[in-house]
Amino acid sequence: MTYSFLVGTYTKSDDQGLDFLTLVPKKDSVHLQTLVPNLANPSFVLASKDGKKVFTLQEEAGKGGGKIVSFERNPTDNQLTLLDSMETQGDHPCHIALSPDEDFLILSNYSGGSLSGFRVDLKGRLAFSQLIQHEGSSVNPDRQEAPHVHSATFSPDGKNVLVADLGSDEIYIYSFEVEKEAPLNLKTKVSMTPGDGPRHLAFSKDGNQVYVVQEMTAVLEIFDFKDENLTSRQRLSLLQDDFDGSVGAAEVRVSPDGNHIYVSNRGDANTISAFKRTDNGELALISHYPSGGIMPRNFNLTADGQYLVSAHQQSGDIVIFKRNVETGELTQTGLRTKGNQPVYLFPLTH
Repeated sequence: MTYSFLVGTYTKSDDQGLDFLTLVPKKDSVHLQTLVPNLANPSFVLASKDGKKVFTLQEEAGKGGGKIVSFERNPTDNQLTLLDSMETQGDHPCHIALSPDEDFLILSNYSGGSLSGFRVDLKGRLAFSQLIQHEGSSVNPDRQEAPHVHSATFSPDGKNVLVADLGSDEIYIYSFEVEKEAPLNLKTKVSMTPGDGPRHLAFSKDGNQVYVVQEMTAVLEIFDFKDENLTSRQRLSLLQDDFDGSVGAAEVRVSPDGNHIYVSNRGDANTISAFKRTDNGELALISHYPSGGIMPRNFNLTADGQYLVSAHQQSGDIVIFKRNVETGELTQTGLRTKGNQPVYLFPLTH
């Protein structure tokens, strides 16, 4: 079995850009190559369901903010051909969300504190649609002096978009109706515990729960999602009982069967925490695992759930774990490779 991932990076020279990872566990093979050089800070990347369109960003600031870039991908040789590129109208875009029907993209502009919406046609061309500016701040004067939009996530049915604003300590809930001139409309805001800093989130497989990574407190918070609103159900620490040091919770993933949830934590921790769903719908800790490198900003699972791949921004390692699909436990395989500041992994299935 061969697994493939698109790899988002931070860049320091023109020969760096969007990377491609190939993993063949039975051959103890893991290989990394650059697909698109001379692409500045493509720190987030995703593909359409058929794998033929690829969307990335350039995490920069400037007159028109960063950029959203689309490519056509040849599944045979994985070569990417530029389709379109547009300014995001917001500084330092750090996250892309693609609607379930793949006709709308949302960019989260971190330092701009805003959302940028783009319509996507069948050929992958982009048309700017909507800019929404957040307001507000929270208790940490160094990190929360202004809004910092960190991610947008479509609900499974595509009717709502949940937006994590680290700066204001809020989850914004927007309705989404693509046929409207302004598809995104604010319904409500849900306040987090002051100082949490919500970063990324994921829905449960049935769509009835939302798992929120609270970056600054290193907490996984579980919310019930009912009547298009959030109610906090459980807060779980990502730290060992005797931990003493800095933290920076980053990514959350749900296993393909929905039974296990994984969360990464940076700072001095450098762990991936594994949880299992219990019969009452709550989560229980399996274990906190060393991530195998420094600063696990992102990780992802293979489509079959057999492996977990962890990308480390600071140490440049991409580390491969074998996953027990029944228990959710992780074991390092010994497979790893070095890359240029890998910060996002997107699994390809075609």
